[in-house]
Amino acid sequence: MSGQTLTDRIAAAQYQLTGSDMARAVCKATTHEVMPPKKKHLDYLVSATNTTNVNIPQMADTLFERSTNASWVVVFKALVTSHHMCVHGNERFIQYLASRTSLFNLSNFIDKTGSHGYDMSTFIRRYGRYLNEKAFAYRQMAFDFTRVKKGAEGVMRTMTTEKLLKGMPVLQTQIDTLLEFDVHPKELNNGIINAAFLLLFKDLVKLFASYNDGIINLLEKYFKMKKSDCKEALEIYKRFLTRVTKIGEFMKLAETVGVDKNDIPDINYAPSSILESLETHMNGLEDTKGGKKGSPTKGSPTNNVSPTSTPAKSSNAVPALQPPPGESAGAAAAPSSAPEPAEDSLLDLDPLSSSGPSAPSAAPTSWGDLLGSEMGDSLLSEPTLTAEPAPSSAAATPTPAAAEPGVSLAPPTSTAAATSPGAANMDLLGG
Repeated sequence: MSGQTLTDRIAAAQYQLTGSDMARAVCKATTHEVMPPKKKHLDYLVSATNTTNVNIPQMADTLFERSTNASWVVVFKALVTSHHMCVHGNERFIQYLASRTSLFNLSNFIDKTGSHGYDMSTFIRRYGRYLNEKAFAYRQMAFDFTRVKKGAEGVMRTMTTEKLLKGMPVLQTQIDTLLEFDVHPKELNNGIINAAFLLLFKDLVKLFASYNDGIINLLEKYFKMKKSDCKEALEIYKRFLTRVTKIGEFMKLAETVGVDKNDIPDINYAPSSILESLETHMNGLEDTKGGKKGSPTKGSPTNNVSPTSTPAKSSNAVPALQPPPGESAGAAAAPSSAPEPAEDSLLDLDPLSSSGPSAPSAAPTSWGDLLGSEMGDSLLSEPTLTAEPAPSSAAATPTPAAAEPGVSLAPPTSTAAATSPGAANMDLLGG
C-alpha cells in the first residue's frame, strides 16, 4: 500500500474546511501509507505545542480519534506521533495526557486484514501500554523521567529518601513496560515499527540514566536508613541488577535500525560485593532488633582471660580466678593428667594447683605423685625456708614458682588448712 488513500484525502479536506490546520497536520501524519510520519508534519505539530494559543486538548483528542481506526498503519502512526510529541513537544502535551482518566485503549486491538496486520497488532498493544504508563508515571511524580536533569546535581541524585523510595518503583515499572515491547531484529521490517523502536531506544537511554542516578543516591543513603527502608531499598537494588541485562540486550538491537555503535552506551555491571555488603548490613539490623547483635559469647575475649597471660601482667585479676575456699576444700585430689578448666589456667604453672587441702587420710599429693611418695615424705620432713612464715599452713591455691623466688616450693603438710585470699596475694606480690 503506497500513497495516500482516498479516505486520507477526504479526512484532510474535512479538517481544512473547519479551519483547523493542526487537526489537518495530525491527519497528514497518520495516513495509510506504510511509512513513518513525515518530518514536516511532525515539526509543525511540535511548533504548535510551543504556541501559547494552541489547543493542546484538541491535538491530543485528534490523535486519540486516529488511534481508533481499524487499520494497524493509522493506529501505529498515531502512537508514534503521540510519542514524538511527548519527547520533542512542549511539556504541556504530556501534562494533558497525565490529566486524562483514559488514554489509548488498545488492549484488544487486532487488524485482521492480513498476516502483517496480525504481527503488528501485537506491538501496537505493547506500544500503547507503554505510552499509558509513561503518562501515569508523570501523574505520580509530576515530572517526566526522560526530561529531568541528570548527573550529580540531577533530580534523582538529590532526591530525599522518602521520595526516592516512592519514585524508584514508578521508574522501574515504566522501564519494565518499555522492555515488554520485546521486538526481534527480523521483525523490524517496516518504517513505522522502526520509528517506534527508535523513540523507545532514546527513552530507554534517558530512563536508564535516571535509574542509575537513583541507585547511586539509594546506595549513598542506605547505611543511614531505618530497617524498613533498608529492606525496601535492598529489593529495589536487586530488581535493578536483574534489569541491567535486559536493558543491554534491548540497546544492542539499535544497531539493526541504523543507530551508530558509538551512540549506544556501554553498561558496566555492578560487582557482587555490593549486594553482599547490603545484605550483611541488613542482617546486622535484624540481629540488633532481636537483641543478638553485640551479645558476648563464651569464646569472646570479653568473657575469657587469655591463657597466655603471665602472673606479672595480670596480678590484679588473680584473686578473681582463685576458687572459693569452700569449693576447693571439698574437691578431691585429681591426677596430674586430668584436664584443667580454662579459667584456672594461671594456676597451672604450679604443680600444686591440681590438689586442694589434703585430709589426714588423703592420697599423696600431685607433688608426691610427680617425684615419688618416698621423695615427698622426705620433703615433708625437711623444714621450710620461708623468710616470713604465714600464721596458717600452706594454701590450697599455690603461687607460681616464678612469681617469688624466695618462697619455698615445699608441698603443704597433711595438717594444713586453707589459706585466706590475702595470704595468697601476699605470696604473689612478694609481701
